[in-house]
Parts: sequence; C-alpha cells; structure tokens
Amino acid sequence: MSALAWWYLTSDWNMPLDHYVSQVHLRQFYSPALDGKQMHGFRKRDGLVFPCSSKDVCRVQDGSTNEYLLNDRAIEAFLKTVEPNYNAAIAELRTGRPSRDTVHVIAGFAAYVTSCSPAAMRLHAGPLRSTVEATGKILDASGEIPRAPEALGGKSYTELIESGILKTTIDEKYPQALGINGIMERVNIWGNSAWDILVNEHAKDSPFFTSDFANGIELSDDPRIINRLVPLAPRSRTAYPS
Repeated sequence: MSALAWWYLTSDWNMPLDHYVSQVHLRQFYSPALDGKQMHGFRKRDGLVFPCSSKDVCRVQDGSTNEYLLNDRAIEAFLKTVEPNYNAAIAELRTGRPSRDTVHVIAGFAAYVTSCSPAAMRLHAGPLRSTVEATGKILDASGEIPRAPEALGGKSYTELIESGILKTTIDEKYPQALGINGIMERVNIWGNSAWDILVNEHAKDSPFFTSDFANGIELSDDPRIINRLVPLAPRSRTAYPS
C-alpha cells in the first residue's frame, strides 16, 4: 500500500460526520423562499444570515462516537427509533392525537439534543467540574493532598484552585457518555410529563426557528420543575416539564 493511500485511510476524512441536531428536524425549517430545498442559517458569531441545507450545519466529525462507552456508537441504535419516524410524528402530533410511538420520537429527539449537542456537553461539564473541585477541597482539608512545590509557592490545592493557578478540565465526552447512558430514563420522564403544544398561527409572517441547541427552559409555578421548550417545526413546538 502506498504512503498516500495509508494517509487517506488513517486520516480524519474516514471518520463519520455526525449531526447532533437531526437532519429530519432541520428540514422542517426549509424555506419556500429558497424553493423548499434550503433554510436560512444565522451565524451567532457575527449575525450573518446565509442559505444552507440540513447537511451543512449542526454537525461534528465523529461527534456521536464516545470511547467511555462499551459500544462507542451506542447512540446510533437509539436514533434509529427516532429519526426515521420524525416527519410522521410531527404530522400525527398536529392531529392532536399522538400515539405512544409519536411521544417516544418527540421525547427522544429532545433527549438526544440534550445529551449530544456541544452546548449540552459544555453545560453538563460544569457540575462535574464543581464536584471534582469540591472533592479536592475536602481531601485537602483532611491532609490527603500534599502542598504544591516551592515553584508554585508551596500553596495548598484549595489555594491553587481559588487563585486560578490550578484549573480543572473535564473531558466533555464524559458528560456526553452519561447522557447517552441515561437517555432512555430521560425519554421515559419527558414522555410521561404534561405537554403543551404551541401552534404558530402566523407561520408565514413569523415562523418559529430552531437552533444548534434545540432546547430552551423557563421557570414553572413549581420551583422544583423547569419547563423545557423544544422547537419541532415552524408551525409548532412542545413545552413539557423536566
């Protein structure tokens, strides 16, 4: 085998390009103004609006592969129960008589976004970081962690953390693994929660939009519960408590 062929086989080109927001969901937002074949993208960094297709956005190379799991592509089996049935689930939801399968698909879509999107992975890394640092401070107070060398001022772990000299880094693939491992539990909770289906009666002039983290939150009357807002299509979205 030539060196060129070997480089090709072992390069990143051979890795799957995974969408963390399902393409079937993104296609719901295709615009008639773009012949129904593209949607209007909005780049948050600079406000640029541009035409794009579902395959062009919300994707990460090897994004669904997680080496913390025994089956590093385990999420793919779950997605096979959600993505192929998304369009039918949206159509049935609009009738006001969703079946159990439709409930699974909609709850599954939300559960996937809140497990595998980059925003979800960043958000879920925060509590893990706090846990590691809190555990470290407890061990430090018990004398289990030696002080830093003189090059670092001989400071304790707690002093290094609080001064910002020492920083805790969480591999964001780990919270993703936790999310994937518990995804069916979240589907069961959300699927059995109360839903409000919000229908946009002015979709032509003011359509709903989606995002690279298709999941919003709002406070409820019960402080123990956070409502989640999930865009489904330009004409409807679902709200249900977590």
